[in-house]
Amino acid sequence: MLYHSTRSCTSEVDSAFAVLQGLATDGGLYMPQALPAFDAKACLEGDFYAMAAALLGAFLPDIPHMEDLVCKAYTGKFAAPDLTPTVPVGDFSVLELFHGPTSAFKDVALSMLPQLLTAAKAEKQIAEDILILTATSGDTGKAALEGFKDVPGIKICVFYPHGGVSKVQQAQMVTQEGSNVTVCAVYGNFDDAQTGVKNIFAACREVKAGQLSSANSINIGRLVPQITYYFKAYQDLLSRGAITMGQEVNFSVPTGNFGDILAGYLAKLLGLPVGKLICASNANNVLTDFIRTGTYDRRRDLHKTISPSMDILVSSNLERLLYLMSGQDTALVAELMGQLNRQGFYTVPEALLGAIQEAFWAGCCDDTGSQAAISRVWNEHHYLCDPHTATGWAVAEAYVNQTGDHRPMVVLSTASAYKFPAAVLTALGGDTSGDEFQQMEALCALTGVAIPKNLSGLKEKAPIHTGVIAKDAMLDYVQAL
Repeated sequence: MLYHSTRSCTSEVDSAFAVLQGLATDGGLYMPQALPAFDAKACLEGDFYAMAAALLGAFLPDIPHMEDLVCKAYTGKFAAPDLTPTVPVGDFSVLELFHGPTSAFKDVALSMLPQLLTAAKAEKQIAEDILILTATSGDTGKAALEGFKDVPGIKICVFYPHGGVSKVQQAQMVTQEGSNVTVCAVYGNFDDAQTGVKNIFAACREVKAGQLSSANSINIGRLVPQITYYFKAYQDLLSRGAITMGQEVNFSVPTGNFGDILAGYLAKLLGLPVGKLICASNANNVLTDFIRTGTYDRRRDLHKTISPSMDILVSSNLERLLYLMSGQDTALVAELMGQLNRQGFYTVPEALLGAIQEAFWAGCCDDTGSQAAISRVWNEHHYLCDPHTATGWAVAEAYVNQTGDHRPMVVLSTASAYKFPAAVLTALGGDTSGDEFQQMEALCALTGVAIPKNLSGLKEKAPIHTGVIAKDAMLDYVQAL
């Protein structure tokens, strides 16, 4: 299978090279020339491992032994036997994506990506090290660090916005052990960190530490594994008799960089009966405005919220959606991305907006609304949500109320509530005094919901990575590794 950039068809690479390189040389994102032929119904007959192997094998056929790689990636790493269970909560279902080693949805993809990269590296007979560069708004960083820890031939450097992640998320990253890992804070916000990483890729493809690649969802190897849990959720609904085969299901997705919800759209293109994809934003509602108006405008203040993984104004994976929905019009995508870079906004053609609105609906929810949803879901259903999941829940409610669409609704739960204990305690009227670890204990005492073991153990770990740099110093930092 050949891949090329969303911005040009001139350079074609195979799927193994696309995973290794991460970002196309022109700054675009790799996409296959055509989506693979796929039997969605047959895929639904397997367990999570079989579904993941089928999907990854279809998109990345140049990486061999996919079944073995999937087993290595997931066996023994998730607290839930079926990895990503879908549970009924009131009138909705919740897809729980927080049972992995770092209690966030990124674990599903970032347990798999190291296996894909090492296999692709061997397939291409690359002897030198690979340096993974990653910007994080909170969850990607720790999940990537955990996934790549002590992987031979691969090093990883994670940048996060100083003061822009939760205390628990920061503690997870700065205490990360591993001989091949580096973590550094950047003065600025997530968009600054993400832009800095992209600028490093534009400036060079190799540094002293090795060839550059990415663990962000700009890497197709990060994106494809996320398709699996949409199939798994549909299978769960079938198994408990909530739907019949072929019935469409709506998904509400807390959205920042647009990778998670794009995976849902790819699942739909592969034949999964997906109804509406509901893009749920927090106060940083650039995506809501775009899907409603067709104008993407990042010229606004970035708000720091209680759902920091969505504190993003430049959603990189939206570029892939524009490519797919414009009929693979690379010239249009290149022009729109150029406008965004030069002037901070762009407006898509009316026909393209119509196509996007046919598949997607968008809404937003501020901190007050998110905390109200946390309280409401707990009091009415005794189910504990983190602020990102609560945003997805509140926007799903708004969608049903405004449209009258009562097709089965799945809300993606992207993180454990214990990653954001202060926000959740505040919503439930609990005691928020003390540090984040005391807040975890208070939340556990209030709700009776167990603290994930990987989070409770953070208290005993001392910080290892304490650096903070200016955003324009990122290239020098990487070249010195």
